[in-house]
Amino acid sequence: MLLQVCVSAADGTSRVASVPGPDESREVQHVVDVAVCRLDPAVPLPSYARAGDAGCDLVTTVDLELGPGERALVPTGIAIALSVGYAGFVHPRSGLAVDHGVGLVNAPGTIDAGYRGELKVVLVNHDPRETVRLRRLDRIAQLVVQPVEQVQWRETGELPPSERGTGGHGSTGGHSAGGA
Repeated sequence: MLLQVCVSAADGTSRVASVPGPDESREVQHVVDVAVCRLDPAVPLPSYARAGDAGCDLVTTVDLELGPGERALVPTGIAIALSVGYAGFVHPRSGLAVDHGVGLVNAPGTIDAGYRGELKVVLVNHDPRETVRLRRLDRIAQLVVQPVEQVQWRETGELPPSERGTGGHGSTGGHSAGGA
């Protein structure tokens, strides 16, 4: 399968190019066709690290340093067009979180089907002591595309009962396996 992508050149022109799509030997139940435009010609298309992965890697187009507690809006160099009925969800990379304390302020970040601007990621350095240095084209986040449902709200004076009821935060016990 070939995907159509928009490639921008340094001189400001753009062209449509065909690139290979997902490896058809993978056991994928359903592949969603998503139009993507490279706003920076050096940026790789979002891609899965391994067959069956849920998230596609997103990269930064800039070098940046995040001091302890700092956050930044980081460009990815791509724009996408999702079909109605789908949304993109930007998740943190677990390796950046474990190794450097980097997370997303609004995890997951939501990309609505109608958005056509550049995807940007709000990174935060949770490490209390170390500055994080990211270089252009480093992988910074993962994009998961999922179907989403629209709801019709029906106001009512009373909700039907459930086993949980109104029990909220901490109502199922502590964090230990013993429930204490």
